[in-house]
Amino acid sequence: MDAKEIIARRVALELNEGDIVNLGIGLPTMVPRFLPPDIHITLQSENGFLGMAPLEGEPLPGIVNAGGTPCGIQIGAAFFDSAMSFALIRGGHIDVTVLGGLQVDEAGNLANWMVPGKMVPGMGGAMDLVSGAKKVIVAMEHCTKDGEARLLRLCNLPLTARSRVSKVITELAVFKVSAAGFVLLETVSGVSIEMIRERTEAGFAISDDIKPMPLYS
Repeated sequence: MDAKEIIARRVALELNEGDIVNLGIGLPTMVPRFLPPDIHITLQSENGFLGMAPLEGEPLPGIVNAGGTPCGIQIGAAFFDSAMSFALIRGGHIDVTVLGGLQVDEAGNLANWMVPGKMVPGMGGAMDLVSGAKKVIVAMEHCTKDGEARLLRLCNLPLTARSRVSKVITELAVFKVSAAGFVLLETVSGVSIEMIRERTEAGFAISDDIKPMPLYS
């Protein structure tokens, strides 16, 4: 099981019956594959619909997610314009947003949209989602490809939003973001706290009831 699948399987366990959920592009789109069968959620896509579903079979013309990738739709899905879509987001009607990240810091700040000097299409709906959703989960690999920490004392990339991250899930651990900073809640089997400290620039407290990370299978 690779890092992305570990993260997606763990994120799936954060979602509850009846939640309205927005999934960012990339890794977060893997999450619906691993939802327990007794959990039914509604996926919102900021390009204008409720009821997005994983693609099964041939794609339907024009039906794509916010990243432009063909996707499926549930029976009863609703389509609308961008004004309505962002009214849902900005109005606080999204229960959970799951986004990828470049960096998260001890204050719950998120940087996930650009690296200076590299071409990017823009922030997209991330700024609105992080500000408007009731719960913000960042799903990202613990370190960069070069081994640099992504959980920092202070983000040094341009921010998406300040103090909005609720939880961070990596292939090594689960952290919540409290008023005092990161709190380590879970670790993957075989991963020591010492290993996590070595790969985390930020300081963190350890939960009194820290436990192994469960994965939906």
